[in-house]
Amino acid sequence: MRLGWRIASLGHRRRRINGGRIAYALLRPVFSTTPYRWSLGGAPARPAAFNAADSWPGDASRGAIIVAGDFAAAGQVLRGVDSPWRGSGMSNRWRAEAATFDWLRDLRAAGGDVARARGRALIDDWIEHEGWWQPLTWRPHILGARIANWLVHAEFLCAGTSAAFRDRLYASAGLQARHLARIVRMTPPGSARLVALKGLIFAAAGLEGHEARLPRWVRMLEAEIGRQVLGDGGHAERSPAVHLSVLRDLVDMRAVLRDSGAEVPHALQNAIDRMTPMARFFRHGDGGLALFNDSIESEPWLIDVTLTRAEARGKPLDSAPHAGFERLTANRTLVIMDTGCPAPPGFDAHAHAGTLSFEMSVGKERLIVNCGAHAGENESWRTAQRTTAAHSTVTVDDVNSSELLPDGGLGARPEHVAVERREGDGNIWIEATHDGWRRALGVTHTRRLYLGASGGDLRGEDTIDGSGAHRFAVRFHLHPAVKASLVQQGSTVLLRLASGGGWRLRAGGGTISLQESVYLGASGEVRRTGQIVIAGAARDGQGQVKWALSRMTDEK
Repeated sequence: MRLGWRIASLGHRRRRINGGRIAYALLRPVFSTTPYRWSLGGAPARPAAFNAADSWPGDASRGAIIVAGDFAAAGQVLRGVDSPWRGSGMSNRWRAEAATFDWLRDLRAAGGDVARARGRALIDDWIEHEGWWQPLTWRPHILGARIANWLVHAEFLCAGTSAAFRDRLYASAGLQARHLARIVRMTPPGSARLVALKGLIFAAAGLEGHEARLPRWVRMLEAEIGRQVLGDGGHAERSPAVHLSVLRDLVDMRAVLRDSGAEVPHALQNAIDRMTPMARFFRHGDGGLALFNDSIESEPWLIDVTLTRAEARGKPLDSAPHAGFERLTANRTLVIMDTGCPAPPGFDAHAHAGTLSFEMSVGKERLIVNCGAHAGENESWRTAQRTTAAHSTVTVDDVNSSELLPDGGLGARPEHVAVERREGDGNIWIEATHDGWRRALGVTHTRRLYLGASGGDLRGEDTIDGSGAHRFAVRFHLHPAVKASLVQQGSTVLLRLASGGGWRLRAGGGTISLQESVYLGASGEVRRTGQIVIAGAARDGQGQVKWALSRMTDEK
């Protein structure tokens, strides 16, 4: 069995290698040379008649922190610095996030001449120290985000200053855009390529001499939309957080094309119309996102703004077969379940080993969750959050259902996930099976869920089927606001929501215990919480646990 698993792993690793990656790796030594820089020469770029505007709200409090001299990104804070790009001890993730210049909208929200001056000083310092090719901060998607952010904030930054800064800003933006135009096809597939194209479309609309390339970038955008936006409106990377980010980028590109007088392609408008209901699909009752595949809750107000700017109606789907998720709703109870194969190689940078995991909320309160995603550079934390055990699903012999590669992405993973949905009289049944452990352990996992029409009765049945003797565990990670206690000689768990509502979990076929867990659903926060673990054993490959969650009292 292990041999088949290793062969599958090697096959998936090989599929992650493509011509673009190879070409980019071979050309990296060339990019830093003086002759290559000369090859990008030409008249310094100047602003076009059209000025793109950024309509996303910033955070004035974060902007005030930057004005005061501190700088926060990727869970790390650099204090009292004039040149954050040269700060010591900062992670690559921190440097990459800072180099996108997304924080310019926070400075704009803070407002005033002091904020403008701080923004200009930071850009001048970046041009001096990072203004030519660097291995990290000149990656295509970082370039694309930086170009777009500079152009949409140029009016804010340049107000009340000399023409010299404006010239430096646009000259550097033009240089970066010319380099990005050469390497955009080498960008790894997925959302990163859309961000790179966003930068080129903004440059074509906002820089003189770049407008002739706009039709080319629009055609590339249409092709990427065809590859990345699935039939049900889901994104190919299967991450709620990535889905929301891609929707924002598409909305931005539509706005620039529309406001500059260019034609908005049908594929772009259609993608926004299909992705918007899917973004609603991933929201819990508190307005935040479900925690699948490297996602955190995000800020509900930002999701609201994104949906408003999308200008697309459409209720959340019940079933998203292309993206591989199911949504069960009854009364005030919501269950979202991962019922799909992991994202394919090349699109799996954010993939977790959480197949058949589910989350549950009651009204505006989360009850059952996945553990979330680590935003920092600590690889042990990042790996831990990606494991099967960090999700509300089944683990077998402490083996992940998908192989986690050290640099992100997956090796061996479930090849087949079958799902069936039935409904009747307001009741919903889901049955799903995956074969992620078939090659490694010789077993498959089947999960059956039933949600009653009242919303107060969620039942589950987890079955291990195959050969051999195995230990398995059914895990229910709890939101930190939930209080849990074992009663009735350890046969029942009582769950109390912050609002006072009570739920009872009972199980048969395994031993129930309460264990420690962590919750990383909010950016930069690690919160202690608990998990319910039902331990079972499979003999001759056969094992089953049945469980039931029932409401004890009316919700307040």
